Amino acid sequence: MKILKDKVAKLSFVALLITVTASMFYAPTASAHGEKSQAAFMRMRTIHWFDLNWSKEEVAVNDTMTVSGKFFVFAGWPETVDKPEISFLNVGIPGPVFIRAGSWIGGQLVPRSVSLELGETYEFKVLLKARRPGDWHVHSMMNVKGGGPIIGPGKWVTVTGSMSSFVNPITTLTGETIDLETYNLGNTYFWHALWYGIGIIWVAYWARKPMFVPRLIAVDAGKADTLITATDRKVTLGFAVGTIALIASSMASTNEKFPITTPLQAGLLRGMKTIEMPVPTVAVKIEDATYRVPGRAMQMTMTITNNGDSPVRLGEFNTAGVRFLDPAVSQDESGYPDDLLAEEGLTVSDNSPLAPGQSRTVQVTASDAAWEVYRLADLIYDPDSRFAGLLFFYDEAGNRQMVTIDAPLIPTFI
Repeated sequence: MKILKDKVAKLSFVALLITVTASMFYAPTASAHGEKSQAAFMRMRTIHWFDLNWSKEEVAVNDTMTVSGKFFVFAGWPETVDKPEISFLNVGIPGPVFIRAGSWIGGQLVPRSVSLELGETYEFKVLLKARRPGDWHVHSMMNVKGGGPIIGPGKWVTVTGSMSSFVNPITTLTGETIDLETYNLGNTYFWHALWYGIGIIWVAYWARKPMFVPRLIAVDAGKADTLITATDRKVTLGFAVGTIALIASSMASTNEKFPITTPLQAGLLRGMKTIEMPVPTVAVKIEDATYRVPGRAMQMTMTITNNGDSPVRLGEFNTAGVRFLDPAVSQDESGYPDDLLAEEGLTVSDNSPLAPGQSRTVQVTASDAAWEVYRLADLIYDPDSRFAGLLFFYDEAGNRQMVTIDAPLIPTFI
């Protein structure tokens, strides 16, 4: 019985090892992201992305495209999220289907983390090079230390061609041209195989001994010291010395082959150039705001005051990347993602031109299925049920000005 149990335990261990090893080589295809699962308040009250542009909807392998636009760092940043003092401009894509060839904020190259200021607006651009064919959801994204990834709007982009033709050539500081896609790939395979083999030998050595139940019985009987023999100690010492010697010799060989190296750059870029947004001449006061659950609509009562010298009308409400438009005032011509665009989703009780010096209290409704599809309605279940967003007003000449709003949101179920 004891021998049978020991064999069963060994077979179970081997099966587990094979399963874990097999899982390492299985990577299911992912095409989109879980931005819908990100808390609504995170998407509404941190980074507001607007004027986004995806330069191409279809791109061939080795060709490039850009994701560009502007983002506003919300002044009422939630207290539960670390401030964006250490941030990294990124893109949200399902794995290395593109490579990031470059990224810029305010026209400055930003290959590393940057410090962002609350209440400021920045212009950005990310250059992407297509690598893997397929249909991929490409998002703007800002990684914030302590706050995690803040995902912006995403758009489907089709990559055509063959991944086998992808190349990523660069010229090093010593003048050598290499292809990063295949550079030293054989060396990478060798070291993975070597360490994997050493690990298998180590496991096999100990697996040949009684395992699990017999060892437990020995420990319970007070014979734990008998489980490790003098030979085991010698083998362990041999593995330790051999591993250290292998690492030391390979390090020496690498330093001899590559005497010129530079460390990874991990500094923080400060003083990023912001966009000097014109001071808005429109003042908005939110009297109250409710979310009507059955109708999937947010209703706001707001008082609008025009302190400028030309009449204005409300044309757009932008929150969490979802754009609600009044088609009589504003229309999208940028090819914005359809699922994030409510072209007739904004209604105003009185949206006639507001003359200079006038004030008007209006009822504004932002309605669309996106409230539920993108789980923005989950905001009403948050302990700090507040919403935030951008309002865009237009004058008769088509000039636009941006006003930020932030207020509590009360749910209604009738």
